Formats: sequence, structure tokens, C-alpha cells
Amino acid sequence: MKLQKVIHRLQKLHKKKIDLSLDRTFNLLKKLGNPQDKLKNVISVVGTNSKFSMIKSFQSILNQAGYKCNLYTSPHLQSYTERYVYDDKEIDEDSLADLLEDIEKINGSDNLSEFEALTCAYLKYCEQYKNNITFIEAGLFHRMDSTNVFKNNLCTLLGSISVDHLSWLENKTIEGIIHEKTTKLLTSKIFINKQENKETTLKIKNALKDNKSEKYFYGDDFNYLKAENNFIQYEDAEGSVILPEPNILGEHQLANISTTVMAARNIFNIKDEHIKKAVIQIDLKGRLQEIRSGKLKKLAKNNRLVFDGGHNFSAGAVLSKWMNTLDQDINLIVGMMGDKQHKEFMSNFKGKIKSLTLINIPNQEGSIPKEEFKSKIQNDFPNAKLANNIHEAITNISNDYKNSYICCIGSFYLIGEVLNLN
Repeated sequence: MKLQKVIHRLQKLHKKKIDLSLDRTFNLLKKLGNPQDKLKNVISVVGTNSKFSMIKSFQSILNQAGYKCNLYTSPHLQSYTERYVYDDKEIDEDSLADLLEDIEKINGSDNLSEFEALTCAYLKYCEQYKNNITFIEAGLFHRMDSTNVFKNNLCTLLGSISVDHLSWLENKTIEGIIHEKTTKLLTSKIFINKQENKETTLKIKNALKDNKSEKYFYGDDFNYLKAENNFIQYEDAEGSVILPEPNILGEHQLANISTTVMAARNIFNIKDEHIKKAVIQIDLKGRLQEIRSGKLKKLAKNNRLVFDGGHNFSAGAVLSKWMNTLDQDINLIVGMMGDKQHKEFMSNFKGKIKSLTLINIPNQEGSIPKEEFKSKIQNDFPNAKLANNIHEAITNISNDYKNSYICCIGSFYLIGEVLNLN
């Protein structure tokens, strides 16, 4: 309760939830003694999709090699504490509440957005763990994001880039998004993940041509090969390594893992044995996460229950590709925020699913009402059903289908609320 109260007060400091500027961030960081300059081993993580997956993959590799990690990620699924990981442990609610109250007092009544406050608080507390490897995930784009405050870093991981958050851009194109994410990357080493097409990769190369960093592109400098027998071979200039099947769903994760393997071998000279152990211990919430127990799993009966927070066209394409590998019926439950490209996202699933149920996202004023959602996609999904909540949706599906997949997708906000109910 204390944590929610202080966050609520911080939310009132600025009339806009998002206001792209670095002035307020640097102003508060100065009051805090510029903690960002004291962190010794920063890894910046930028992109539209795959950021969290790359961070968790990299963390697993480094942990196997004996390194300690700090993680700053967003958004959270169930609690703000998820965003604050130090020494590989999530902060407790009371400690986070105390930290944010301290930040609140130091900031005073100065204009500040919620994310700016959260970021500055993270960096201040991180001073205690300054020798660890610190992963900093960009919140929105990167150029004017409050995470873009470092003078140097170990490297940047650049995830897959696609169309999202267009309402915040003047240049509402993939080129505009690439510009925002790449134009202010530090000159260190940049590891670029697999993109959805060659055209996007070429546009990223062009955007980075004046950046003096060492650049390593998926497909050019590192790659993986997966055979039908689950044989996975990673390869870069240092040689190849045979990887075990990861414990996470989706072949797209192999590209995410490959990017982190490349960075780990290049920067830290990680041994193959540590990489192999790490691959089977990656822990991902809300990314093709199979729910194997709990209240909702009981409602699903003998159907498999999978949650994923993907919400843009590219994420939908990845989900669709994963669905193509399944030999069971797929039933979708979808809830989305109002500012997303609903028709584009859903186009990935036309002709691939047995049923579609639309729900509202609980406790999110900015979500699209299920009735409006249905009207937008009516032509492609004329048999879409509506449910009042996730319990009703799962129950209805499990009454009609057996031995199928029930996939709840469309928003990390939705997945967070659903996980709270399980």
C-alpha cells in the first residue's frame, strides 16, 4: 500500500505520462550526485521487441560464469519491484517505497514524469552495486529516453525494430523509429539482433554508418542453425558451439540468445560450458510463458495455457510463426491497449486459429473496449466472441475444446493482470 501511494504521488508531478525530454532527468540526477557516472559496467538494451529476452538470456550466461548482475527493465507485469533487480535479486516493496520517497523529497515539486523518477531512483540505488554488470533497458525509443544518460558503456544490444508507439513520433515510419533508437547510441560495441526482414537490417546499417562503434550484425557476424532433430549450432568468428534446446518457447528466442552469446563471447570471453548451462536456465515471464499450475490452469483443464504480452505487428508475426509449429488447435484470448495497431496485429492470426475471444484489460483505462475491438476486426474474424473476464473466456473455451492451446496475448498489461489472478 505504501508503495502504491508514493507512485501515485509521483504520477501527479507531470500532467503527461510520457514527455520526451532529458532535461528533467539530468536535473534530478545532478541533485542525486550523478549516480549514472559511477556505474562501471553498463550494457544498454534498445529496440522494439526482444529487449527483455536478450537481457534475461545474457544474465543467465553471466551468472553461470560467476558474474553478478543488476537489471532495470520495463514495463513490469505484476509489481513495480520487477523493474529493480540488484545483485540478481528483486528489491522488496518496502525498500522500493523508501527509495522512491527519498527521491520524492530530493526532487521536491519539480516537474518530473513517473518513468523519469523511477529511472533516477534505480540509478541512485544502483551505486551500492556499481561493480556488477548493469543492464539498462530503454523505455521508449532511446534518443530522448531517461535511460540515455551514460557517458560510456560496455556495449549496446540492439533488438528487433518494428512499428510501435507511433503516436509519439513526428516521423511515423520505420525510418523514424530507427532514427530514434540508433542516433544517440554510444561509441562502444553494438550487437544487432535479427530483424524481421533484410530491408530493416539495411536501414539500421545506414543509420549507424557514422557511429564509430564496432558493429556486429546477426547474419553477417554471427548466426545459428537449427535442424529438424533440435540440433542447434551457434557460430561466429571465434568458432561454433552446439547448444541444447532452450527451456523457453519459440524459435525467435534462438536469435535473441545468439545475440547475447555473441556479446558474451566477445566482451567477457565466456566459456562454451557456461553458455550451454545458461541456455536451459533462462527464466522469462510473459513471453510465451506456459502456465502449468494455478486457478486458471485448472479452468483450462487438459488444454495447454500460454501467455504472451506481444502487441505489435512484428510480435504478432513471431507468435504466428510459433503457432505454425504446433499440431494442436489454437484458441486465442486477446485484449489490447487502445493506441495499438489492432487490425495489423490480428492479421497475423487469420486462418490459423480455432476460436477468438476478446476481453477488456482489467484496471487499464487506456485499453480498447472489447466491443470496439470486435467491430474493427469484424471482417477478418466474423466469429469473434466476447467474454466479461479471463475466467469466463478460459471456461468457455475449455468447455468446447480439448487438448488444444489457449493463448492469451495482446498486452503486457493484460498478462500482468491475468498472472495476478492465477
